[in-house]
This record gives sequence, structure tokens and C-alpha cells, in this order.
Amino acid sequence: MIDARGITVDLGDSRILDGVDLAVATGEWLAVVGPNGAGKSTLLRYLAGLVGGAGELHLDGRPAAALRRRERSRLVALVPQAPVIPEGITVTDYTMLGRTPHIRTLGVEGPHDLAAVHDALAHLDLLDFADRVVTTLSGGERQRVLIARALAQGAPIVLLDEPTTALDVGHQQQVLELVDQLRRAHKLTVVSTMHDLTLAGQYAERLALLDRGTVVVDGPADEVLTEDNLARYYGAKVRIISDGGRPVVLPLRERHHERHQH
Repeated sequence: MIDARGITVDLGDSRILDGVDLAVATGEWLAVVGPNGAGKSTLLRYLAGLVGGAGELHLDGRPAAALRRRERSRLVALVPQAPVIPEGITVTDYTMLGRTPHIRTLGVEGPHDLAAVHDALAHLDLLDFADRVVTTLSGGERQRVLIARALAQGAPIVLLDEPTTALDVGHQQQVLELVDQLRRAHKLTVVSTMHDLTLAGQYAERLALLDRGTVVVDGPADEVLTEDNLARYYGAKVRIISDGGRPVVLPLRERHHERHQH
């Protein structure tokens, strides 16, 4: 579904992505992890067509460079980390923005668009919030609205930039469970960036570890999230515990000597 080769992106004088190779199969969930500044968000923005760069990208077997903006929006939905939410917009109207690639210029949404929005709100348990103003919702509710918009877009590829950052543990689980259910039900291809390595390892089938703009490790969670890799690329001291074959990452506190030297 996604085939990227030699992706290189410069922003200003900085090289943010440096020869990234990445392939994601239809229906697969790939989590992109790595230290701050590794280029994770830029990679998603590149896949969504929001930043340009060198290299070859194929989406659903078609060269991305040959796709019109509208065609690309029908293939790829991005849920950004800090989206711009228009002042006073309701949940229904915000979700309807996901239908933009399908509605003719200056056209009016049709029954098909209204049905897609209704389905997305129903899937995400948001029908009771349909007339609420998005900015009045809690973090967890708002995050569901962002995903509803992406779902209404009907794109087979969904990109999630740090979907759980602003959420408490319960809502993190809810959002990720939901993404997983939607992925299975609609055969969606999901690429998410995630700070929480344990969550990434629990939900994604595969992880790609990005460091300084390059994929340095790519594989199943237990091959990527090792004590050595996390020491090397994050400078972190951790212990990895296996939970049903999925790694759980425990930060280790440096133990200082209890007794002061007299």
C-alpha cells in the first residue's frame, strides 16, 4: 500500500529525512518510533503530501508524484498532532471536512457524504456530540472527532501523528483499540508515530525506529524494542519484559548509594 524508497526531505538548511526506505502492506499497522527530532512527524507529512522531498513514493501501486491533490486525499488521511480547528465548528461540520476530496468544487454534500459522516460518528460513539462545538470537548472526545474526520474521508491509508499524547491512560487505550477495530473492519493501512514505546509495541504489528532521519531498525516489536537499541538510540536505561510476546518497556532509575559518605 505504501512503498517509499530513498526519501530525503530538507527543511531550510536541515536534512530531516535522509534516505528513508519503508514499505507497508495493505491492512498493516506500522508504528514509527525514535527520539525527538528523528523526523517522525516529517515522514508522515511527506506521506500525506504536505512536504516535498526527493526519492520515490508509491501509494496503492501508483506513483505519488502523478496523483492530483484530490486523488491523494482520497488515498491518504492524516490526523495531525495539533490540528487547526476552526472556531465555533460543530462535531458534524468538522467531520464533514473529511469529505472535501469527494465533493465537487463549490458542490454541496450529498446523501453519500452525510451517510459517511453519520457512520464515522456512530463508529466513534460521537452521535450524542454531533451538535457540540469541537473546542468545548475533552481531550479524549476531541481525539475521537479527529479520527472520525479521517474515517469519513474514506481513505485506505490513515496516518496518525502521536494520537495518544494528550490523553490519559484510559483514553489512550480506547483510542488505540478503536483504531485497531477500524483497521480490521475496513482493511485500513495505519502508520502512527508514537512516543510511548510500550503502547507502540502492544498495538502495531511492526515498528520502524527512526534516528537522525534514517530507519535504523525495522521489524516486529520484540526485535526493535530491545535494551541495546533503546540505550543506543534513546540514551535510555530500560528493562524489557515480555507480556504475551509483546515487549513492555520499563525505565530503570539510577540507584544512588543510600548512605552518604561521612
